[in-house]
Amino acid sequence: MTADRILLEVCVDTPAGLATAIAGGADRIELCAALGQQGLTPAPGLIAQASKAPIPIYAMIRPRQGDFRYDAVELDAMRRDIDAARDAGLAGVVFGANRDNGELDADVLAPLIAQSEGLGVTLHRAFDLVPDFEAGLELAIDLGFERVLTSGGAQNAMAGAARIAQLAARARGRIAILAGGGINPANAAEVIARTRVTEVHGSCSAPLPGVDHGSRAYELGFTPDGARDTRREIVEDLVRVLRQL
Repeated sequence: MTADRILLEVCVDTPAGLATAIAGGADRIELCAALGQQGLTPAPGLIAQASKAPIPIYAMIRPRQGDFRYDAVELDAMRRDIDAARDAGLAGVVFGANRDNGELDADVLAPLIAQSEGLGVTLHRAFDLVPDFEAGLELAIDLGFERVLTSGGAQNAMAGAARIAQLAARARGRIAILAGGGINPANAAEVIARTRVTEVHGSCSAPLPGVDHGSRAYELGFTPDGARDTRREIVEDLVRVLRQL
């Protein structure tokens, strides 16, 4: 990425979403399962498909929904998932961990980063739970993270733009700040103007076509309301906005 280019990372959780994001012009993929639960570790089949992608793929390493406090059994699964991502030839992994008070848990994160040797490593929005953002950023840098995904501790990147800008200014040259949370073609230019970040993250998704509420699959809960997936035109529109900045 050149200094004057804004990079777009798209989070996806389906084979179709993966193909769509790549075709739409995404620069990097965050590969997940269950984006409706803010992203979990993707399945082996999706990882295998992603390993053939022409752009960098970072796999989410999150064994369950909920908070980011993990026990020994969960950490063992996370280490194995990191190894699986490396073995598949992916470019990187995405994870985070907090203490009970919201601080980043260095005792958990340091071994996971060591496990990720040879991979890029992104700290996900567990960062948005920290009580002291400056201290959290310095710890992320000391631990060796490549970038931090953040909404500035707010509901979305627009609401957290002022804090994201502060983080970007403090981080300059030491770690990348990846702005995420509600970024779309309509607000991306303003978010970037207010934060001065060079990377943004979004789902570029839209609701799937209407559910057949009379179907047996709907009755059994296999096709719930609210399902979404990556939409190529949204990716393309967001890429177009970013390339004009």
